[in-house]
Amino acid sequence: MKTPFADQTSDRPTELNLQNVCDLLPRFFLIAGFVFFAALAPSSPATADTDPTEFIDTLGNQALDVLRDATSLHQKQTYFDQLFRQDFDLSGISRFVLGSYWRVASEPERQEFQRLFEYRVMMTYGPRLADYRAEGLKVTGKRLDPSGLVVMSQIVRPRGAAPIPIDWRLSVCEGLYKISDIVVDGVSMATTQRSEFAQMIQRNGGRVENLLAMMRQER
Repeated sequence: MKTPFADQTSDRPTELNLQNVCDLLPRFFLIAGFVFFAALAPSSPATADTDPTEFIDTLGNQALDVLRDATSLHQKQTYFDQLFRQDFDLSGISRFVLGSYWRVASEPERQEFQRLFEYRVMMTYGPRLADYRAEGLKVTGKRLDPSGLVVMSQIVRPRGAAPIPIDWRLSVCEGLYKISDIVVDGVSMATTQRSEFAQMIQRNGGRVENLLAMMRQER
């Protein structure tokens, strides 16, 4: 089955309202860190005959246990690395994020971009997790839209603060559910990353190889 991102490699990167993105980024990074960290809890890959709401509910609630655990952030990030590969559609996300540049990249460049992108995501979100606190994740339903299956949920915050809506976009890869995007309070992780990488490539001569060289230096 195709992932929701399989054919979304148009020549024009998705346009965003930059002011809105800037206003939402602090909240987005914090909550997205929690969402990515949900994959830390030891679990088996979820098959496509599993109720998708149960899949997300299990990830979210197990994540809270992991966040409260006394192990070091480094140890938690190690689990994150392992489970990120298990529960996220890295190939589909990488293709979408690279956009039209995916078609002109060689296969070795695509593979290297996926590895470097994974590392960049971990370094972006991982350090933000140490002080994160939440009371829970509540799944509120599921729906189908043109790009696939979406599970809707809310982050329940302390002291009666308003919950934050999170949509989990799922694809099916080899009979397993994979997370292909998260939308936090209306802001898509994949679309935000796609816009950012398009700008990075344009600033570096419009060449994928120059982007990869810059990403290597971040390691």
